[in-house]
Amino acid sequence: MSTQATRLAVFFSGGGTTLQNFIDRIGEGTLPARIEWTLSSQPGAGGIQRAERAGLRCVVVSRNDYDSHNSFSEAVNDELGKRPVDLILLAGFMSLYLFPPEYKNRIMNIHPALVPAFCGEGMYGHHVHEAVIESGVKLTGVTVHFVDHQYDNGPIVLQKAVPVLDTDTADTLATRVQAVEREVYPKAVQLFAENRLCVVRQRVKILDTGDGGEKEVS
Repeated sequence: MSTQATRLAVFFSGGGTTLQNFIDRIGEGTLPARIEWTLSSQPGAGGIQRAERAGLRCVVVSRNDYDSHNSFSEAVNDELGKRPVDLILLAGFMSLYLFPPEYKNRIMNIHPALVPAFCGEGMYGHHVHEAVIESGVKLTGVTVHFVDHQYDNGPIVLQKAVPVLDTDTADTLATRVQAVEREVYPKAVQLFAENRLCVVRQRVKILDTGDGGEKEVS
């Protein structure tokens, strides 16, 4: 297992509740990682204040200043080149991010549904929960996955189901899903930190020990 804290960058666009969860867990000593810096794609995002209160550097790269995913991603990658990390966590990051090749299987995202259901461009936050309730499905959940260059795609690290109740609204369902998110996302980061994630094509295998390391098999 890794003996050094995994270096993280956390990218967000909104209030930063997922960022706060990681700040809290690291502060409690329950997650062997440290947040080196954060990035916001929105100048007024609430997550900026959370980062500042925790003493974390926050870089703002406004998505509205760029006319394409490519140009925006180039600006983000310029910042990443200055501050390399072991793992990037997308935490309510509301833009497609075209990352450098060396970060393949080193960027995670969490989605509030069981991918490949209820995902893709435009499916985020309450849009997901409303679609789940409207569809009549009995189960939804959360998915942590490695990121590729498509929305809500890439090898799945962890999933956990959440029942959809007959009495649910988008708000009540969101509350229960978010509680599961707070548990599952740090667990996925923990597995990465322990070198227990092995990516075989599109499947992530979780190793019993860290002896095998984190690798990709073609």
